Amino acid sequence: MMLRAAGKRLLGAAAGRQASPAGAARRGYHERVVDHYNNPRNVGAFDKDDPDVGTGLVGAPACGDVMKLQIRVDEGSGRIVDARFKTFGCGSAIASSSVATEWVKGKQMEEVVAIKNTEIAKHLSLPPVKLHCSMLAEDAIKAAVEDYEAKKAKLEKADEDGTPAGAIRTT
Repeated sequence: MMLRAAGKRLLGAAAGRQASPAGAARRGYHERVVDHYNNPRNVGAFDKDDPDVGTGLVGAPACGDVMKLQIRVDEGSGRIVDARFKTFGCGSAIASSSVATEWVKGKQMEEVVAIKNTEIAKHLSLPPVKLHCSMLAEDAIKAAVEDYEAKKAKLEKADEDGTPAGAIRTT
């Protein structure tokens, strides 16, 4: 019920009237923002302790948006095989997260860290006041990749030392 009411506010629809993408455009939101807000792709979460999962958690205290984006990487190929997100924030933040998860799937890690917030903002036609949402999405992608790489480095070091990952080594 609250989500439906928020959707109507996002679209600028009066109570009881059917919301239209044309109404969204008058208010500064492109139909892609509305589509990703109403039908977000890849919502959910993976186990953050899974060695094949990288988690990026970013937030913007000024506006209250918090974004968690996770990637699942195929160790053999280095490709991102799946992505999930959970976002607390406005429609533009949710749409930016949704687009980011779509764009990272099937790509190599080097490719996804090259995704710029300006590309996401342009794709969604975000108004200037909402550009921080696309910046969060870019930051979340980079944080997820960094988390995955840090996990892999830790596991490789543990393998070299013969110490189980997470164990305290005493000498």
